[in-house]
Amino acid sequence: MADALLLPRRFFAPSSAASGASSSASSSPPCRWVLSSPGSPRRARLAGAHPQPRPRRLTRHKTYAAEPESGEQPKWWEKNAGPNMIDIHSTVEFLDALRDAGDRLVIVEFYGTWCGSCRALFPRLCRTALENPDILFLKVNFDENKPMCKRLNVKVLPFFHFYRGADGLLVAFSCSLAKIQKLKDAIAMHSTARCSIGPPVGVGDVELLDSAGPQEKPAEASPR
Repeated sequence: MADALLLPRRFFAPSSAASGASSSASSSPPCRWVLSSPGSPRRARLAGAHPQPRPRRLTRHKTYAAEPESGEQPKWWEKNAGPNMIDIHSTVEFLDALRDAGDRLVIVEFYGTWCGSCRALFPRLCRTALENPDILFLKVNFDENKPMCKRLNVKVLPFFHFYRGADGLLVAFSCSLAKIQKLKDAIAMHSTARCSIGPPVGVGDVELLDSAGPQEKPAEASPR
């Protein structure tokens, strides 16, 4: 009897009582409670009439990591082909780079950020630097180093200087993408191993650190 269920008597009224259910609530007999055993069919029907609520399923939501905000893309002249391509921002940096290179072949490109020919040539120059890791490539921005570029007689862009140890300046010429073979031929000619006697001569007799100098016309972009 410990498991007996206490139920209202109205659930055990005869079927004829159902017809009297339409009468007013005041005339219905008072509800009384009776005991019902756990296995009673009436208890089963009662449980079916009042089903237990199903447990709620937790909805799974996929979470996605927020993508980091990408910074500004570097300008075309700010990209580096590798450790053997260095940006030069001053005359002192230029002279130090030539001195530290020793007998290593150094190719200097003078360029302008506004120069269409310089931009067109730049991807090929980066590829050339990757293909020649023993050569040091220096990039000199003409607008940042105008006094030095004028003393080096740079009048057309892009312009190239080849330096090597005690030999100093080997060759100087302008070169565009259409004349890329000229740059390749110069590399083939001057990249052979050689021994130099004495310290690097840098840029020779040109005094780059002297602020006073002749006025030169602005550099021009060579045709592509």
